[in-house]
Amino acid sequence: MKTSVIGYPRIGVLRELKFASEKYFKKEITMEELQDTAAQLRKTHWENQKKYGIDFIPSNDFSFYDNLLDTAVLLDIVPKRYRKLGLGKLDTYFAMARGYQGDYGDVKALGMKKWFNTNYHYIVPEVEDDLVIALEGTKPFDEYQEAKSYGIETKPVITGIYTLLKALRFTGEKDITDIKAAVVNAYKDILTKFDEYGAKWVQFDEPALVMDLSVEDILLLKELYGEILNAKGNVKVLLQTYFGDIRDCYAALMTLPFDGIGLDFVEGTESLDLVRTGFSADKTLFAGVVNGKNIWKNNYTKTLDMVKKLECCAKNIVIGTSCSLLHVPYTIRTETKLEESYKKYFAFAEEKLCELSELKEIIDDDICLDHPKYQANQAVFAKPRDCINEYVQKKVASITKQDFTRLPDFEKRAEIQKKKLNLPLLPTTTIGSFPQTTEVRANRTAFKKGTITEEQYKTFNKKKIAECIALQEEIGLDVLVHGEFERNDMVEYFGECLDGFLFTEKAWVQSYGTRCVKPPIIWGDISRSKPMTVEYSVYAQGLTRRPVKGMLTGPVTILNWSFPREDVNCSESAMQIALAIREEVLDLEANGIQIIQIDEAALREKLPLRRSDRHSRYLDWAIPAFRLVHSGVKPETQIHTHMCYSEFEDIIKEIDDMDADVITFEASRSDLKIIEILQENHFRTAVGPGVYDIHSPRVPSTDEMKTALKKMLVRIPAEKLWVNPDCGLKTRGNEETVPSLKHLVEAARELRKCL
Repeated sequence: MKTSVIGYPRIGVLRELKFASEKYFKKEITMEELQDTAAQLRKTHWENQKKYGIDFIPSNDFSFYDNLLDTAVLLDIVPKRYRKLGLGKLDTYFAMARGYQGDYGDVKALGMKKWFNTNYHYIVPEVEDDLVIALEGTKPFDEYQEAKSYGIETKPVITGIYTLLKALRFTGEKDITDIKAAVVNAYKDILTKFDEYGAKWVQFDEPALVMDLSVEDILLLKELYGEILNAKGNVKVLLQTYFGDIRDCYAALMTLPFDGIGLDFVEGTESLDLVRTGFSADKTLFAGVVNGKNIWKNNYTKTLDMVKKLECCAKNIVIGTSCSLLHVPYTIRTETKLEESYKKYFAFAEEKLCELSELKEIIDDDICLDHPKYQANQAVFAKPRDCINEYVQKKVASITKQDFTRLPDFEKRAEIQKKKLNLPLLPTTTIGSFPQTTEVRANRTAFKKGTITEEQYKTFNKKKIAECIALQEEIGLDVLVHGEFERNDMVEYFGECLDGFLFTEKAWVQSYGTRCVKPPIIWGDISRSKPMTVEYSVYAQGLTRRPVKGMLTGPVTILNWSFPREDVNCSESAMQIALAIREEVLDLEANGIQIIQIDEAALREKLPLRRSDRHSRYLDWAIPAFRLVHSGVKPETQIHTHMCYSEFEDIIKEIDDMDADVITFEASRSDLKIIEILQENHFRTAVGPGVYDIHSPRVPSTDEMKTALKKMLVRIPAEKLWVNPDCGLKTRGNEETVPSLKHLVEAARELRKCL
């Protein structure tokens, strides 16, 4: 039995790539120093996989920012506005990812979207009508040769042509039909070049194939690869899918001359049934049996049972990860504070390499069930975990239908809130967090280490809150926030305040570019033991006459941005979290907070990729979970929520059904397409589509924001429009934040004069 890894984390065990990249952006290190860091990381990753005996080790899975952007640059899909800057190749690449504002020009970044059903974000490539697509870059070939220089034969990874074409944004009159021939030729050139270099296998990643496919989609798929595979020469080609099953195109793929097909047997609910219909003897089945998205230890009994079933259907099998290990932390070895009684249940990226190695050894053993490593694995699962809270389970069981309904209805509440809050047209606000300086982070670290007292910690935070309130009043914002200086992360903070969670020290996962998150682990039943935000919110409100929003994270986002349990349904965990956050909402209201924002940044993130599954497997509990949180408040209390980069058009009615009073969206990097969707669906909720991109260091002008707001006002009534940035300002600096917010307020004020 051989083993394969689809992709490996790239940020480094201690986030070395993040810190080196950020130093490069600040011009603190040279490009050569950044490249040296990257090269050392790649070498470490390859050698680590080799150490565990992985047979198919990926290359070109490394990226300075995003793999899809890498593929676009490889094919010279670079819009003119970035070429005109006249920067070097790497700086042009970063300008596409982050935007650029400097001596050579001022350009926004490309759009950014969620990568299927994950918390990873990808950069959306743009195709202009006069673009000439061809193989121009050398990155995949350079990294293949780089690995080979260390004596490591790798399996180069390239975004598949179908997934690439479906991800492109066309800015002119052309569409996929107009460019597919050029892209096919580029992919043929890729295979030809790898053949020349002596590569044995090339992996084309095609996660888009797990989506709903039309007859036309399948014909396109067959057309594309029918042509590309003519150029493979001596190279074997693996079509790798993940995040689901390929029920729509499985039969078609069996007819194409791929040498390997990679299927997900973790999220692919029908993958086993598909293989049972027949698997071509001339193909190798790359079976994703080790979960690449969650951190729980693999139960070898279940995996061996799956492999046994597959062996009845496929002649040649390689076992591997269900998807790239990009979505899990590096290694449990760095978690020195987590007790062994917990750690033994977890497997991060490195530990999953070990699992593959052990599974290979066990399968190859004639008496596999007596193998010591199998026995050790089963010992972990022999006893039930201590994770049950009967009180919490009874509370969930007692929820009634009335608990999901807020009274009175939306329109009546809107009138009551209008009189109560007395806000101007186009009210201005922010999404929640303000820049977290080195000083802020140091204060939090010192408290966690015990070098300062709780009183000292809180005194500092209150000082920052007072400064933040004063700054917002000076800028002229209408609805204020306390700045969230006490929060390390919008999910981790609440997890630390709730019972049922575990936390790590260095279990970082890349979200996009240099942005990393440290998801908490849902260990057991969840409950609130004490207020979480009331003290700081009340303190902030006491400093101003303007309303200060209470800031909370919603139950679906807390669940989706944590590593969930595998022993209960996600719906059950969501309701437990919803009840806990509901208690906090009612406490904030009781303490005089008039506006409460319950962020559901990740609502769409875990939406099933197939439309037929969306309600029954997700929306039927996700939307009620949010409604449960706020249904108990008074009519005059205004409920806000916020949603991050996603494609909302197909669930916009369900979003409206969340019954919030105001919803803010990240929208600026998608050219405000969301406003058309809102109008077409007669969206009743007041909205605040972000007027500028906080993920870029650029400072937008007042005129730029006025233009965006004018575009919004064509489709959104002024009385339903809020003015705000795209997202929280935590990752930005004060030097960008202050002028940007001043321009935002100025833009709103100037437009009010015209209304």
